[in-house]
Amino acid sequence: MAAFSTRRALCPSRIAQAPLFLPLFALIPSQLFPWVTVLLYILADLLCALSVIQIAESGVASSSRLFTSPRKNIKWDSVAVGAAYLFNPFTIATCLARPTSVFSNCAILYAIASAVNHRSAKSMLALAFAAYLSLYPALLLPPLILLCHDESIAAEHPKTSITASASKLSSFFIGSLAWFMIMSYLLTGQSWEFLQSTYGVHLLLPDLTPNVGLWWYFFIEMFDSFRQFFLGVFWLHLLGYVGGLCIRLRKQPLFVLTTLVGLFAIFQPYPSISDASLYFAFLPLYSHIFPLMRYAFFAVATILYATLLGPAFYYLWIYAGSGNANFFYAITLVWSLGLSIVVGECLFAVLRDEWELERPEMKGKDVRRI
Repeated sequence: MAAFSTRRALCPSRIAQAPLFLPLFALIPSQLFPWVTVLLYILADLLCALSVIQIAESGVASSSRLFTSPRKNIKWDSVAVGAAYLFNPFTIATCLARPTSVFSNCAILYAIASAVNHRSAKSMLALAFAAYLSLYPALLLPPLILLCHDESIAAEHPKTSITASASKLSSFFIGSLAWFMIMSYLLTGQSWEFLQSTYGVHLLLPDLTPNVGLWWYFFIEMFDSFRQFFLGVFWLHLLGYVGGLCIRLRKQPLFVLTTLVGLFAIFQPYPSISDASLYFAFLPLYSHIFPLMRYAFFAVATILYATLLGPAFYYLWIYAGSGNANFFYAITLVWSLGLSIVVGECLFAVLRDEWELERPEMKGKDVRRI
């Protein structure tokens, strides 16, 4: 939902936005509103780029506490990583569209940047703010706790067990999120109605407006008697990645965060290109695994294909009337396929990188499934 929607309806029960955002935009004079919001979104993108630069400078992507890649010397300059985010066409399009998801992305990047710089409290506060805005970032809590724990030990802080760190950081996250909820409750006249409009929209999917995600078409075709069951299945599917990735890639919690962000861009209820731009911001951090990818050209070609034809198919369906919902849903499937290939290729490359460290004699040899 674009920022200008807060000018049209300031009642939190009428729009799917966090209540603390409403006064922020409502206080802007109407004459200055376009210019102030443009500056606000530019500053948000600059803060995102600064966070990405800090993550790149930490070197955690190629050398963490428990794992050091044999290709760690292959990396982009931190400024180049930040520039890749700022000049990404999806980032520019997101800034022009001015969705409020930009602030969620900014909070996520700031949380990760704080974690790699040994500022665990700020990291949990930023993630709580992101979860308050969009709900799904709460699923990033387990790998972010692992990252904070590893960086705390690497910085030679007093060594604590993972259980103690998880308890402390989880408590801080829950406390911060509770504070945002209480402030929203007071701001809305001591009413909890905002919970339904802000988070019920994500959990229950009442709005089936077409988007680049996979949920809307599926639930349009769904019989009402099966709706609740498949809502649970879809959310459990998204939740299931968290535990598996944290266990298998325990040595690289930053890559777990990166992969989950990519999966959210595909499988969350209301994805947009801003979610894809957030995922693409992390990819230059892993330039050392690019040579290990097998289908990079096919993945890039698929994403470009969907990017160019998506607006055309939407126009044919909605405006020209010469197509139907299958036109647009087909191209969203291609878009999701492209992102899935990128996520899968990165996952394969990281696992291959770990495998070659364990078995150096296999470096450069083809891996075949028998």
